[in-house]
Amino acid sequence: MPVDRSAASTTPGGDWPDVMLHVMSGKGGTGKTTVAAALALALASDGRRVMLMEVEGRQGLAQLFDTPPLPYDERKLTVAPGGGEVWGLAVDPEEALLDYLELFYNLRRAGSVLRRMGAVDFATTIAPGLRDVLLTGKAVELVRRKDKKNGQSYDAIVLDAPPTGRITRFLNVNTEIAGLAKVGPIRNQADSVMAVLRSEKTAVHLTTLLEEMPVQETADGVAELRDAALPVGGIVVNMTRPPMLEESDLVLASGPGLARAQIADEVAAAGLGTAKSKAGKAITDALLAEAADHAARVNLEATERERINELGQPVYELPFLAGGMDIASLYELSRLLREQGMA
Repeated sequence: MPVDRSAASTTPGGDWPDVMLHVMSGKGGTGKTTVAAALALALASDGRRVMLMEVEGRQGLAQLFDTPPLPYDERKLTVAPGGGEVWGLAVDPEEALLDYLELFYNLRRAGSVLRRMGAVDFATTIAPGLRDVLLTGKAVELVRRKDKKNGQSYDAIVLDAPPTGRITRFLNVNTEIAGLAKVGPIRNQADSVMAVLRSEKTAVHLTTLLEEMPVQETADGVAELRDAALPVGGIVVNMTRPPMLEESDLVLASGPGLARAQIADEVAAAGLGTAKSKAGKAITDALLAEAADHAARVNLEATERERINELGQPVYELPFLAGGMDIASLYELSRLLREQGMA
Protein backbone atom coordinates (compact mmCIF):
# COMPACT_ATOMS: atom_id res chain seq x y z
CA MET A 1 0.00 0.00 0.00
CA PRO A 2 1.37 3.48 -0.82
CA VAL A 3 2.47 5.49 2.19
CA ASP A 4 1.04 8.89 3.18
CA ARG A 5 3.93 11.38 2.99
CA SER A 6 2.01 14.31 4.48
CA ALA A 7 3.79 14.25 7.83
CA ALA A 8 6.85 12.73 9.49
CA SER A 9 6.34 9.67 11.65
CA THR A 10 5.98 10.40 15.34
CA THR A 11 6.12 6.78 16.49
CA PRO A 12 9.57 5.39 17.45
CA GLY A 13 10.26 2.78 14.80
CA GLY A 14 7.55 4.22 12.54
CA ASP A 15 5.48 1.45 10.96
CA TRP A 16 7.67 -1.14 12.73
CA PRO A 17 7.65 -0.19 16.44
CA ASP A 18 8.13 -3.78 17.67
CA VAL A 19 10.92 -4.66 15.22
CA MET A 20 14.50 -4.70 16.44
CA LEU A 21 16.14 -6.56 13.55
CA HIS A 22 15.60 -4.95 10.15
CA VAL A 23 16.96 -7.25 7.43
CA MET A 24 17.53 -5.45 4.12
CA SER A 25 17.68 -7.43 0.88
CA GLY A 26 17.12 -6.73 -2.81
CA LYS A 27 18.24 -7.66 -6.28
CA GLY A 28 21.81 -6.67 -7.08
CA GLY A 29 21.98 -3.13 -8.42
CA THR A 30 18.89 -1.87 -6.59
CA GLY A 31 20.94 -0.08 -3.92
CA LYS A 32 20.13 -2.27 -0.92
CA THR A 33 23.31 -1.28 0.96
CA THR A 34 22.52 2.40 0.49
CA VAL A 35 18.93 1.87 1.64
CA ALA A 36 20.15 -0.14 4.65
CA ALA A 37 22.44 2.74 5.64
CA ALA A 38 19.67 5.31 5.18
CA LEU A 39 17.31 3.20 7.29
CA ALA A 40 19.90 2.91 10.05
CA LEU A 41 20.27 6.70 10.10
CA ALA A 42 16.49 7.12 10.16
CA LEU A 43 16.10 4.68 13.04
CA ALA A 44 18.91 6.38 14.97
CA SER A 45 17.20 9.75 14.92
CA ASP A 46 16.04 11.26 18.21
CA GLY A 47 18.81 9.80 20.30
CA ARG A 48 18.56 6.11 19.45
CA ARG A 49 21.55 3.77 19.07
CA VAL A 50 21.53 1.58 15.96
CA MET A 51 23.89 -1.12 14.68
CA LEU A 52 24.41 -1.41 10.92
CA MET A 53 25.84 -4.82 9.94
CA GLU A 54 27.13 -6.34 6.73
CA VAL A 55 27.86 -10.02 6.11
CA GLU A 56 29.09 -10.30 2.51
CA GLY A 57 32.64 -9.02 2.95
CA ARG A 58 32.27 -6.23 0.38
CA GLN A 59 32.98 -3.35 2.79
CA GLY A 60 30.14 -1.40 1.21
CA LEU A 61 29.38 0.39 4.47
CA ALA A 62 32.93 1.71 4.79
CA GLN A 63 32.69 3.15 1.28
CA LEU A 64 29.35 4.80 1.97
CA PHE A 65 30.49 6.42 5.20
CA ASP A 66 34.00 7.15 3.87
CA THR A 67 35.77 5.26 6.66
CA PRO A 68 38.57 2.67 6.69
CA PRO A 69 37.46 -0.96 6.16
CA LEU A 70 35.36 -2.16 9.07
CA PRO A 71 36.90 -4.87 11.26
CA TYR A 72 35.03 -7.57 13.17
CA ASP A 73 34.53 -5.00 15.86
CA GLU A 74 31.77 -2.54 16.71
CA ARG A 75 32.72 0.95 15.53
CA LYS A 76 30.76 4.21 15.59
CA LEU A 77 30.15 5.40 12.03
CA THR A 78 28.26 8.65 12.42
CA VAL A 79 25.86 10.73 14.51
CA ALA A 80 22.23 10.89 13.42
CA PRO A 81 19.87 13.89 13.64
CA GLY A 82 18.74 14.36 17.23
CA GLY A 83 21.93 12.96 18.72
CA GLY A 84 21.51 9.28 17.87
CA GLU A 85 24.40 7.08 16.80
CA VAL A 86 24.94 4.63 13.96
CA TRP A 87 27.52 1.92 14.64
CA GLY A 88 28.98 -0.43 12.08
CA LEU A 89 30.11 -4.05 12.08
CA ALA A 90 31.44 -6.27 9.28
CA VAL A 91 30.76 -9.85 10.36
CA ASP A 92 33.52 -12.27 9.42
CA PRO A 93 32.55 -15.99 9.39
CA GLU A 94 35.90 -17.07 10.88
CA GLU A 95 35.69 -14.63 13.78
CA ALA A 96 32.04 -15.55 14.30
CA LEU A 97 33.05 -19.21 14.53
CA LEU A 98 35.69 -18.38 17.13
CA ASP A 99 33.05 -16.51 19.13
CA TYR A 100 30.83 -19.58 18.86
CA LEU A 101 33.58 -21.91 20.07
CA GLU A 102 34.30 -19.64 23.01
CA LEU A 103 30.61 -19.24 23.91
CA PHE A 104 29.71 -22.92 23.86
CA TYR A 105 33.02 -24.70 24.47
CA ASN A 106 35.38 -22.11 26.00
CA LEU A 107 37.78 -22.87 23.13
CA ARG A 108 38.89 -19.42 21.97
CA ARG A 109 42.60 -20.32 22.07
CA ALA A 110 42.01 -23.66 20.42
CA GLY A 111 39.93 -21.89 17.79
CA SER A 112 42.85 -19.61 16.99
CA VAL A 113 45.02 -22.67 16.40
CA LEU A 114 42.32 -24.15 14.16
CA ARG A 115 42.28 -20.96 12.11
CA ARG A 116 46.03 -21.10 11.56
CA MET A 117 45.60 -24.69 10.38
CA GLY A 118 42.89 -23.65 7.93
CA ALA A 119 40.27 -25.72 9.75
CA VAL A 120 37.90 -22.76 10.19
CA ASP A 121 37.79 -22.03 6.47
CA PHE A 122 37.40 -25.75 5.77
CA ALA A 123 34.47 -26.05 8.17
CA THR A 124 32.53 -23.06 6.83
CA THR A 125 33.18 -24.13 3.22
CA ILE A 126 32.02 -27.75 3.48
CA ALA A 127 29.07 -26.73 5.67
CA PRO A 128 27.67 -23.45 4.26
CA GLY A 129 24.65 -23.84 6.52
CA LEU A 130 27.00 -23.42 9.47
CA ARG A 131 28.30 -20.18 7.97
CA ASP A 132 24.79 -18.72 7.78
CA VAL A 133 24.03 -19.80 11.35
CA LEU A 134 27.13 -17.95 12.50
CA LEU A 135 26.34 -14.79 10.52
CA THR A 136 22.69 -14.57 11.47
CA GLY A 137 23.55 -15.66 14.98
CA LYS A 138 25.65 -12.52 15.47
CA ALA A 139 22.67 -10.36 14.54
CA VAL A 140 20.44 -12.28 16.94
CA GLU A 141 23.04 -11.92 19.72
CA LEU A 142 22.88 -8.13 19.25
CA VAL A 143 19.07 -8.24 19.43
CA ARG A 144 19.22 -10.13 22.72
CA ARG A 145 21.61 -7.68 24.35
CA LYS A 146 18.74 -5.29 24.99
CA ASP A 147 16.70 -8.01 26.72
CA LYS A 148 19.73 -8.73 28.92
CA LYS A 149 20.15 -4.99 29.64
CA ASN A 150 23.69 -5.16 28.29
CA GLY A 151 25.44 -1.77 28.44
CA GLN A 152 26.52 -2.14 24.80
CA SER A 153 22.97 -2.82 23.58
CA TYR A 154 21.27 -1.22 20.58
CA ASP A 155 17.75 0.05 20.01
CA ALA A 156 17.70 -1.50 16.53
CA ILE A 157 19.90 -3.57 14.23
CA VAL A 158 19.93 -3.17 10.44
CA LEU A 159 21.42 -6.11 8.58
CA ASP A 160 22.64 -5.54 5.02
CA ALA A 161 21.85 -9.08 3.90
CA PRO A 162 22.49 -11.14 0.73
CA PRO A 163 20.43 -10.43 -2.42
CA THR A 164 16.80 -11.45 -2.81
CA GLY A 165 17.64 -14.63 -4.70
CA ARG A 166 19.51 -15.98 -1.64
CA ILE A 167 17.77 -14.25 1.27
CA THR A 168 15.33 -17.02 2.22
CA ARG A 169 18.03 -19.67 2.22
CA PHE A 170 20.32 -17.36 4.22
CA LEU A 171 17.71 -16.73 6.90
CA ASN A 172 16.08 -20.16 7.00
CA VAL A 173 19.02 -21.64 8.89
CA ASN A 174 17.03 -24.54 10.36
CA THR A 175 16.55 -26.00 6.89
CA GLU A 176 20.17 -25.39 5.92
CA ILE A 177 21.55 -26.96 9.08
CA ALA A 178 19.24 -30.00 9.07
CA GLY A 179 21.72 -32.22 7.25
CA LEU A 180 24.62 -31.07 9.38
CA ALA A 181 23.27 -31.39 12.91
CA LYS A 182 19.98 -32.79 14.16
CA VAL A 183 20.89 -32.41 17.85
CA GLY A 184 23.56 -30.69 19.94
CA PRO A 185 24.81 -27.10 20.33
CA ILE A 186 24.82 -26.26 16.61
CA ARG A 187 21.21 -27.35 16.22
CA ASN A 188 20.25 -25.53 19.42
CA GLN A 189 21.91 -22.39 18.08
CA ALA A 190 20.00 -22.69 14.80
CA ASP A 191 16.70 -23.14 16.67
CA SER A 192 17.50 -20.14 18.86
CA VAL A 193 18.29 -17.99 15.81
CA MET A 194 15.09 -19.03 14.03
CA ALA A 195 13.01 -18.18 17.09
CA VAL A 196 14.08 -14.53 16.70
CA LEU A 197 14.02 -14.44 12.88
CA ARG A 198 10.42 -15.67 12.81
CA SER A 199 9.25 -13.39 15.63
CA GLU A 200 7.70 -9.92 15.68
CA LYS A 201 11.19 -8.59 16.47
CA THR A 202 12.28 -9.14 12.84
CA ALA A 203 11.19 -7.68 9.49
CA VAL A 204 12.73 -8.54 6.11
CA HIS A 205 12.56 -5.47 3.85
CA LEU A 206 13.19 -5.65 0.10
CA THR A 207 14.52 -2.96 -2.22
CA THR A 208 13.57 -2.77 -5.88
CA LEU A 209 13.54 -0.54 -8.93
CA LEU A 210 10.56 0.20 -11.17
CA GLU A 211 11.83 -2.31 -13.73
CA GLU A 212 10.43 -5.69 -14.72
CA MET A 213 13.23 -7.98 -13.50
CA PRO A 214 13.77 -6.38 -10.05
CA VAL A 215 10.02 -6.26 -9.42
CA GLN A 216 9.62 -9.91 -10.43
CA GLU A 217 12.48 -10.92 -8.14
CA THR A 218 10.87 -8.91 -5.35
CA ALA A 219 7.56 -10.70 -5.89
CA ASP A 220 9.34 -14.06 -5.89
CA GLY A 221 11.23 -13.07 -2.73
CA VAL A 222 8.02 -12.10 -0.92
CA ALA A 223 6.44 -15.44 -1.84
CA GLU A 224 9.50 -17.43 -0.71
CA LEU A 225 9.73 -15.57 2.60
CA ARG A 226 6.05 -16.15 3.30
CA ASP A 227 6.38 -19.85 2.46
CA ALA A 228 9.27 -20.09 4.94
CA ALA A 229 7.20 -18.30 7.62
CA LEU A 230 9.69 -15.43 7.70
CA PRO A 231 8.24 -11.96 8.42
CA VAL A 232 8.05 -9.79 5.30
CA GLY A 233 8.56 -6.09 5.96
CA GLY A 234 8.30 -3.13 3.64
CA ILE A 235 9.26 -2.68 0.00
CA VAL A 236 11.52 0.25 -0.82
CA VAL A 237 11.23 1.47 -4.40
CA ASN A 238 14.61 3.06 -4.97
CA MET A 239 15.92 5.58 -7.52
CA THR A 240 12.52 6.82 -8.71
CA ARG A 241 12.28 9.67 -11.21
CA PRO A 242 9.31 12.01 -11.73
CA PRO A 243 7.81 12.35 -15.24
CA MET A 244 9.28 15.21 -17.23
CA LEU A 245 6.10 15.71 -19.29
CA GLU A 246 2.52 16.55 -18.34
CA GLU A 247 0.07 13.65 -18.55
CA SER A 248 -1.53 15.02 -21.73
CA ASP A 249 1.89 15.28 -23.39
CA LEU A 250 2.77 11.74 -22.28
CA VAL A 251 -0.35 10.48 -24.05
CA LEU A 252 0.66 12.31 -27.21
CA ALA A 253 4.26 11.07 -26.97
CA SER A 254 3.04 7.48 -26.59
CA GLY A 255 1.40 7.58 -30.04
CA PRO A 256 1.55 9.43 -33.33
CA GLY A 257 -0.16 12.49 -31.89
CA LEU A 258 2.92 14.58 -30.97
CA ALA A 259 2.95 17.40 -33.52
CA ARG A 260 6.18 17.20 -35.50
CA ALA A 261 5.59 20.64 -36.99
CA GLN A 262 5.27 22.23 -33.55
CA ILE A 263 8.50 20.60 -32.36
CA ALA A 264 10.26 21.68 -35.55
CA ASP A 265 9.08 25.27 -34.98
CA GLU A 266 10.45 25.20 -31.42
CA VAL A 267 13.78 23.89 -32.71
CA ALA A 268 13.92 26.68 -35.27
CA ALA A 269 12.96 29.30 -32.65
CA ALA A 270 15.89 28.11 -30.53
CA GLY A 271 18.22 28.70 -33.46
CA LEU A 272 19.09 25.03 -33.86
CA GLY A 273 18.02 24.65 -37.47
CA THR A 274 14.97 25.09 -39.66
CA ALA A 275 12.41 22.38 -40.36
CA LYS A 276 13.97 21.79 -43.79
CA SER A 277 17.61 21.86 -42.73
CA LYS A 278 19.54 18.65 -42.02
CA ALA A 279 20.41 19.78 -38.49
CA GLY A 280 16.83 20.84 -37.74
CA LYS A 281 15.42 17.52 -38.95
CA ALA A 282 17.96 15.52 -36.94
CA ILE A 283 17.24 17.42 -33.71
CA THR A 284 13.47 17.15 -34.23
CA ASP A 285 13.76 13.39 -34.83
CA ALA A 286 15.89 12.99 -31.69
CA LEU A 287 13.43 14.96 -29.56
CA LEU A 288 10.46 12.95 -30.81
CA ALA A 289 12.29 9.68 -30.15
CA GLU A 290 13.33 10.80 -26.67
CA ALA A 291 9.76 11.84 -25.85
CA ALA A 292 8.46 8.45 -27.02
CA ASP A 293 11.11 6.61 -24.96
CA HIS A 294 10.28 8.69 -21.90
CA ALA A 295 6.54 8.01 -22.27
CA ALA A 296 7.23 4.28 -22.61
CA ARG A 297 9.35 4.34 -19.43
CA VAL A 298 6.69 6.21 -17.46
CA ASN A 299 4.02 3.73 -18.60
CA LEU A 300 6.24 0.77 -17.68
CA GLU A 301 6.95 2.24 -14.25
CA ALA A 302 3.23 2.74 -13.63
CA THR A 303 2.64 -0.93 -14.44
CA GLU A 304 5.47 -2.09 -12.16
CA ARG A 305 4.27 0.20 -9.34
CA GLU A 306 0.85 -1.51 -9.54
CA ARG A 307 2.53 -4.93 -9.31
CA ILE A 308 4.42 -3.81 -6.20
CA ASN A 309 1.27 -2.46 -4.53
CA GLU A 310 -0.49 -5.77 -5.20
CA LEU A 311 2.05 -7.54 -2.96
CA GLY A 312 0.21 -6.10 0.02
CA GLN A 313 3.21 -4.75 1.94
CA PRO A 314 3.95 -1.14 2.99
CA VAL A 315 5.72 0.66 0.14
CA TYR A 316 8.27 3.47 0.48
CA GLU A 317 9.89 5.45 -2.34
CA LEU A 318 13.32 7.06 -2.61
CA PRO A 319 14.37 9.34 -5.50
CA PHE A 320 17.25 8.98 -7.90
CA LEU A 321 19.98 11.39 -6.80
CA ALA A 322 21.80 12.69 -9.86
CA GLY A 323 24.69 14.05 -7.80
CA GLY A 324 25.79 10.62 -6.60
CA MET A 325 25.89 9.21 -3.09
CA ASP A 326 27.69 10.78 -0.15
CA ILE A 327 26.95 11.21 3.54
CA ALA A 328 24.73 14.23 2.88
CA SER A 329 22.70 12.14 0.43
CA LEU A 330 22.30 9.40 3.05
CA TYR A 331 20.93 11.95 5.51
CA GLU A 332 18.46 13.13 2.87
CA LEU A 333 17.29 9.58 2.14
CA SER A 334 16.96 8.85 5.86
CA ARG A 335 14.77 11.94 6.25
CA LEU A 336 12.49 10.72 3.46
CA LEU A 337 12.16 7.27 5.05
CA ARG A 338 11.15 8.88 8.35
CA GLU A 339 8.60 11.12 6.64
CA GLN A 340 7.05 8.07 5.00
CA GLY A 341 6.85 6.17 8.30
CA MET A 342 9.48 3.50 7.78
CA ALA A 343 11.40 4.62 10.88
